[in-house]
Amino acid sequence: MAIELTDKNFEEKVLKSDKPVLVDFWAEWCGPCRTVAPIVSELADDYEGKAVVGKIDVDSNPKIATDYGIRNIPTILFFKDGEVVDKQVGAVPKSVLASKIENLLK
Repeated sequence: MAIELTDKNFEEKVLKSDKPVLVDFWAEWCGPCRTVAPIVSELADDYEGKAVVGKIDVDSNPKIATDYGIRNIPTILFFKDGEVVDKQVGAVPKSVLASKIENLLK
């Protein structure tokens, strides 16, 4: 299951992680976000122990969304060593996101 990220725990869970991190920026009212949600949950299970998979609600946590210039949701950012190394905007198949995680694990 994907971890819930907030403005308060983002630094600890994402920026200080020793594993690659996928962060799903989403909102309750966003239709495409609901399409991506089960995929993100599956990826969290698939990569448990290898990568961190989290979700951050942009309405409840506007600071992080603003800090990273999130203008469209769903947006998924991929972090490695505390830096954004890849980005995906919009709903995409699971295989696209999985291949991006795989690239970070190399």
